[in-house]
Amino acid sequence: MWLSILVAAIAPGIALLSYFYLKDKYEAEPISMVARLFIFGGILVFPIMVIQRAFVLAFGENPFVFSFVYSAGIEEVVKFIIVYFVIYKHIYFDEPYDGIIYAVALSLGFATVENVIYAFVDFSSFSHLLFRAFLPVSAHALFGVFMGYQLGKAKFNPSKEKKYLRNALLVPLIFHGIFDYILLDFRTTWLWFILPLMLLFWYFGLKMLNKANERSPFRAVQREEKF
Repeated sequence: MWLSILVAAIAPGIALLSYFYLKDKYEAEPISMVARLFIFGGILVFPIMVIQRAFVLAFGENPFVFSFVYSAGIEEVVKFIIVYFVIYKHIYFDEPYDGIIYAVALSLGFATVENVIYAFVDFSSFSHLLFRAFLPVSAHALFGVFMGYQLGKAKFNPSKEKKYLRNALLVPLIFHGIFDYILLDFRTTWLWFILPLMLLFWYFGLKMLNKANERSPFRAVQREEKF
């Protein structure tokens, strides 16, 4: 029973990470580096939970403040710092899509460990785990896409680097805050708002994947090799 719950809690994060990893058309990243970011993301859950709990005890649980500051604010700031200092200037970050895969790996590591904790602490049914796979886990992956896409633009547009780095933090933070606020405050009507929001997230997220791949410097190299 417990093994089944563990597998069901971990599987969505691994499946989504595999999906985004395989969407890299031109120069796949070393699996060891992607796994490292995934593990970093999982480790982050514990100190972030402690910090969030401290803020709640000190300042209360106002839904807006909790959504945009305690949850989205702390989580996205920490994720941004990790991706920036661990991978942004790394030699492996050599095409725009790399920002996406590393930010997604970090986000899904966080979401997967968080999902395991919720599964064991508050397990009600496997349908509840399916719900979490569709909403919180996939939402975290898409917040990673939004952050990574902007990081890729910053890396390869030096003249606008500061602008895109700022966007890499603010865009996922704002969308994450909106997502959490709907779940927290729209207690009876949240489904009517969250479903179209998730569809929009996926629509724009997939567009970002395609745009990042189109900007890969390895695209031209592969074309030349065909001729």
